[in-house]
Amino acid sequence: MRGQNLHLSFGNEIIFDDAEFFINDTDKTGIVGVNGAGKTTLFKVILGKQELDGGKLTTSDKRIGYLPQVIDFEDKQKTVWDYLLSARPIKELEEKLNEVYEALTSANEEEQKVLLRKMGNLQARLDALDIYNAENVLLELLADMKIDDNLLDMKLENLSGGQKSKIAFAHLLYSNADILLLDEPTNHLDAMTKEYITKYLKNYKGSVLIISHDIEFLNEIVNKILFVNKVTHKITVYDGNYTKFKHQYAQEQLLKELRITQQEREIKKLSELVQKAKQASRTNHNLKRLGQERELKLEKAIANLEKRDKDYRHVKIKLEPKSQGGKVPVEVKNLTFGYPGKLNLYENLSFAITNNERFLIVGENGVGKSTLLKLIMNILSPKSGEIQFSQKTDIGYYAQELELLDENKNIIENTEANGLSDIQHRSLLGNFLFSGDTVFKKVALLSPGEKARISLCKLLLERANLLILDEPTNHLDPDTQAIIGENFRDYEGTILLVSHNVDFVEQIGINRMLILPEGKIVDYSRELLSYYYILNTDFI
Repeated sequence: MRGQNLHLSFGNEIIFDDAEFFINDTDKTGIVGVNGAGKTTLFKVILGKQELDGGKLTTSDKRIGYLPQVIDFEDKQKTVWDYLLSARPIKELEEKLNEVYEALTSANEEEQKVLLRKMGNLQARLDALDIYNAENVLLELLADMKIDDNLLDMKLENLSGGQKSKIAFAHLLYSNADILLLDEPTNHLDAMTKEYITKYLKNYKGSVLIISHDIEFLNEIVNKILFVNKVTHKITVYDGNYTKFKHQYAQEQLLKELRITQQEREIKKLSELVQKAKQASRTNHNLKRLGQERELKLEKAIANLEKRDKDYRHVKIKLEPKSQGGKVPVEVKNLTFGYPGKLNLYENLSFAITNNERFLIVGENGVGKSTLLKLIMNILSPKSGEIQFSQKTDIGYYAQELELLDENKNIIENTEANGLSDIQHRSLLGNFLFSGDTVFKKVALLSPGEKARISLCKLLLERANLLILDEPTNHLDPDTQAIIGENFRDYEGTILLVSHNVDFVEQIGINRMLILPEGKIVDYSRELLSYYYILNTDFI
């Protein structure tokens, strides 16, 4: 894949300015850059969904597979099995091939030549899709990814967040594309699936391009880093993984700072001399002439002065409950729930959470972790049992798929709160990196990372003493994850959490864990968490 002289702007905002890069057909490449640099935009250009203002991006007619950051199936009524089969358009190609065969029976000599060429192309595409072994490949993939047979008959609309990611990934891998584009691929994946995907991608025969905030995942897979620079609007490709890139980039910035400092000293000296020459008497011809010469040199030095990379701002957040919670903020009693036509996810599930506790729910995808949070939030209703709250409990909820945001409203409308003046409101949004006219952008137009920051802002405004958090670190960069981790650790309230992010879980200080589907409650231990998340024995 090659990008040549890429130019792209959105109004006054420059994304690419004469940017260039080259990636080999078998490279595993991490796409990195600060928020808004143009990483996802680059994917849209590769996919042909975004036109360039200038330049050219070539993929040599390679077949491209894409996994978006937010999984949204077009036909939600399809079964999982039909959706997976559609990854390889074998049926459609066979129908076209049969049409060619029929047309050949009545075609003249010239028409036969055209039809034979078309037949050859269709057959080549079918061969590339491994037509005679395709179904076995899919069944083997399903077995390796531990996708249960019962899932195959489910409609796409009934899948959990984790199941959606898993099925979408299986669809992508089965497509047998030459180039894979992955946008935050580890979001919602359990550790077992993540480990399988990691091994699969490391051995993938084609090219893989990954946008991810998961540093460990990138380091395991990539051999190249493609850095999109928001300051220069250029693209640079580095050899090695993300950690090696960080060291190399830091060294480059050090040398760059030394050069800029020297350039600034030179500009200062030239400016002083030019100013001195301008103030000299008209009869001092030598100094006047020298000043004119130095002024030309000064103009050139200013034009060639390198730009420093900006120190981009980070989210500022301080979560404070407006009141103390009760001794037992929430208690679940004999809860039974199952979706229509399916086995119950839990039967007679009971537990109570104490004030200021950090309580983690763990289990593989599909066992009902997010569903349990929705039951507690009264979004879903149980078949039997009850959920009781202390009279002192105030709830703040962070939804995994950010569905609590109103997509048709703008940022400032989504974060309205009583008692805040316009200045206070704008200042708060500024802490979440929304300033100026950006606060009037519709939520539907924002990236998942931006939507996640709005959801965090809403959580802060609620000032609740019980936080119910469903995968709160998804879509967030590592710096923001660390910042909210510190806040949740110091938060003087109770936290009920679902998360696959082990570092984040460790940071906030979990007290106990509820293990689903067993319904067993145990004290927190890293060893036990690793057992349930990693399950290495499944990959022997």
